[in-house]
Amino acid sequence: MLPDRPTLLFAHVAYRFAERYAARGGSLPAIEVRSMEELEARIGEADVLLVSGFWRNHLAAKAPRLRFIQSISAGVDQYDRAVLAGAGIRLASAQGANANAVSEHAIALILALARKIPEARDNQAKRHWRGMIGDLGRREDELGGKTLLVVGIGRIGGRLARLAKAFGMNVVGLRRDPANGAEGADEIHGMDALHAQLPRADYVALCCALTEETRGLMDARAFAAMKPGAALVNVARGRVCDEAALVAALRSGQVGQAALDVTAEEPLPESSPLWTMPNVLVTPHTGGETRSYEDNVLDLMEENLARLRRGEAALRNQVV
Repeated sequence: MLPDRPTLLFAHVAYRFAERYAARGGSLPAIEVRSMEELEARIGEADVLLVSGFWRNHLAAKAPRLRFIQSISAGVDQYDRAVLAGAGIRLASAQGANANAVSEHAIALILALARKIPEARDNQAKRHWRGMIGDLGRREDELGGKTLLVVGIGRIGGRLARLAKAFGMNVVGLRRDPANGAEGADEIHGMDALHAQLPRADYVALCCALTEETRGLMDARAFAAMKPGAALVNVARGRVCDEAALVAALRSGQVGQAALDVTAEEPLPESSPLWTMPNVLVTPHTGGETRSYEDNVLDLMEENLARLRRGEAALRNQVV
């Protein structure tokens, strides 16, 4: 059980949780740390922890008071559930907190590829006014009538589907259980239909969680199944793609363009060819990082604290 006035510990290298918590009128005692070393030193004082990338499973043994972790991220593969359960620590994810942000980022990446925005920015930096283009294949494109395959129709993928429909796109969705609904897509299939649906798509958007089933989902065979010249957008996790196979497919032209907000290793190593490939747009895993993010996560935390105080068994986005 939580004490009447639990101590909150916010652990993130940059996010301003303590500031936003105070601005919202939060009255519980709160600590903010910006490094692993600070977290190690202060975790013993915490009843409630907001954390993501700093979490290491050995910290559970150093946190005798800790009863609840509100993950800052939707992904929770860094937490050993058995360790947390054994220590009596509850865990909830931040699933849904960035659904608007990431879906908007995905449609922005699709538009950037279609309208050749990266090339325009490069030309601006060179003070180069590009002339008219006779070659149809080199011109900007329109989204209306194009087919978008959304791999992972959940909160993010579903909203992306609805945004794409506003641009007149045909949307095909994949999810583990198609009975859960199309979420705005024109049609819905199981994840096992990936290879059958890839040849239809002008744009393939990865919005799925990273699981054992989705790790390496987009491999050389999947890229070979794509419509030649189609574009890949990844706002899921980098390891959903076989990165070496993606680079090969981009070099051959089988995949025409890629827009990646996530990579297999982050930060993306300086040696990666993705940095300099002319048909690749990279953003540094900023799809969910908006001015509203802290408040969205704090909303989840406060709802879950209220549930814990009431002695409810179920948390919102419960993991443990």
